[in-house]
Amino acid sequence: MTLLIATSVVRGTRQGESHGGVFLLDLDSSEVEQTVDWNTMNIDWQGRGWDRGLRGIAFDGDRIYIAASDELFVYDKKFTMLASYRCRYLKHCHEISRFERRLYLSSTGFDTVLGFDLDQLRFSWGLHIGLDDSGYTASAFDPTGDNGPQPGNHFHLNSVCALEGGLYFSGLRTLGLLKFDGRGVRKIVTLPRGVHNAQPFRDGILFNDSDADVVRYESPDAQQHFRVPRYAPESLTHTDLADARIARQAFGRGLCVVDDTIVAAGSSPSTIALHNLASGQTDATYTLSRDIRNAIHGLEVWPYES
Repeated sequence: MTLLIATSVVRGTRQGESHGGVFLLDLDSSEVEQTVDWNTMNIDWQGRGWDRGLRGIAFDGDRIYIAASDELFVYDKKFTMLASYRCRYLKHCHEISRFERRLYLSSTGFDTVLGFDLDQLRFSWGLHIGLDDSGYTASAFDPTGDNGPQPGNHFHLNSVCALEGGLYFSGLRTLGLLKFDGRGVRKIVTLPRGVHNAQPFRDGILFNDSDADVVRYESPDAQQHFRVPRYAPESLTHTDLADARIARQAFGRGLCVVDDTIVAAGSSPSTIALHNLASGQTDATYTLSRDIRNAIHGLEVWPYES
């Protein structure tokens, strides 16, 4: 049995309404279970950005880490909330990624990647991304101190992927996948504007080309793309709300590797599609909601036995 875990955000929702949650999708039975309904009334509505709800997902042992806009939550496998952590430099968080004993979080509102120590359970490291005449710059800072960066959203950093070879990240306006190797940062491949979830995969790059409504895999020997699912307009709900923050149909965000040939991709309204790199076809589409405001954000393979 293969399960995917997904988070969703809802744009334009009002206080008292659900504005996202956590879902488990059984790829074999197509059954969907909502494990968290993020509709609590004690939410700081001024502090969580336009995208209400939950975002990036990562795992550490039997603990599940899920990011909101400015807070990191910890759940057990039954989705009982165990703890939460804040940092003054965490704002409009998108994706998170674990490598060894550190969790990395993309902090869009500060052009920063933050590091959370999984043993000491505290934010312990920060990397601010800048740009000068010679290219991209990276400045490390202590996220517990007062000498960190000022708020800024020059690049809209929205993805982070921590691997053995380095720390990879990108955003809507980085125009490429950046790599930090411990000494400096450099662009390793050019990407179009409007990208989400860019990550190294096999010998190439996998990403949501959100502005073009496609998922792409590009390598020196291959270029593949898959169309984001679309629905008949009359089948969608909440399309009459005059709110510029409402997510549009076919906005691609959320991406994970199921195996060497299958990738899962999220979109709005909350939909998960399975794309087959071997056949070049979309194998399956799972619809979680027809509410146009409701969009997949985080997407990962569930690592535990069911």
